Amino acid sequence: MPITEKLKEIAEKATGWSRPSEDELAKLVRERKALSFRFKGDGVIPNHPQWPLIVYRGAVALPDAFDPAAIFEALFASNDWGQSWRDGIYDFVHYHSQIHEVLGVARGEAQVQFGG
Repeated sequence: MPITEKLKEIAEKATGWSRPSEDELAKLVRERKALSFRFKGDGVIPNHPQWPLIVYRGAVALPDAFDPAAIFEALFASNDWGQSWRDGIYDFVHYHSQIHEVLGVARGEAQVQFGG
């Protein structure tokens, strides 16, 4: 993570600057229909036989009054989803055999491959 983003994250957590309150956060979550995807195994990357990849497009409003990354951090924390990080997606193939992962895109765009 670039040093400026790390300093920004620390300042936001310490002061509440650019972070939504619990009431504000609840208003930023939008009702969306889930898109569900299942992947067949390819012999390299294991895929869960019952649990799909679930995508919610546009599920969170990102108004200019708040830092978009801070919105996702607050939302994830409100659901007790810990160990979050900012800035980047691994550029190599990997998977999680013991946990679920949630990904929020706060800025920019990326091409991400899911499943094997």
